Amino acid sequence: MKGIVFTEFLDFVEENHGILTVDKIIEKSNLESGGVYTTVGTYNHFEMVSLVTELSKELEVEITDLLKIYGEHFFDVLLKSYPGFFKDQNDCFDFLSSLDSYIHPEVLKLYPDAELPRFDTISRDEDHLRMVYTSNRALYSFAEGLIKGTFKFFEFPGELRVESVIEEGKKVQFVISRKQ
Repeated sequence: MKGIVFTEFLDFVEENHGILTVDKIIEKSNLESGGVYTTVGTYNHFEMVSLVTELSKELEVEITDLLKIYGEHFFDVLLKSYPGFFKDQNDCFDFLSSLDSYIHPEVLKLYPDAELPRFDTISRDEDHLRMVYTSNRALYSFAEGLIKGTFKFFEFPGELRVESVIEEGKKVQFVISRKQ
C-alpha cells in the first residue's frame, strides 16, 4: 500500500484526535515500519489494518465506520494532490465508471508498483450504476468513503448501497442510485 495512504491517515488522526492518539495507536500496533512512512514508499497493508484496529479500540468506533470517514477525507486529499484526474470528468457516474480505464492507469504512471483495487462496471443507466470492487485487501469500507467523496465533489444527489460482500470483503458489489 502506498505511503500517502498512511501519512494522510496519521495526519487525519492527529487533526481530529491529537498527537497523543497517533502515538498510542502506533505504539500498540507493533508495526514493522515503526510507524515511519513516506508518501512514495510502499508498506504492508496489514500495518493500516493494525492502525485502524487500534484507533477503533481507542475511540470505540467500528472499523468500517472509521474507514468510510477516512475514505471521504482521502478523496479530498486526492482532489488537492492530483486535480488533473478530475478536470475532464463531468459527472459522478462517468468518473466512477472510468476508475479502471482512466484513473488507475494514471495512478500507475505515478506509482508503478501500486497495487490498486479493481472497479468493474456491471451495469449503468441514467439513474443507477452497479460496480464490483475486487481487492485482496478487503478495504471496501474505505472505497465506500471514496465514493461518498465523489458524491460531494460532483454534488451528486445519490445513495450508495452495498449489495453483496463475498470472500470476507475481497469482492463487493456497490449499487449507486440517483435520488429523484
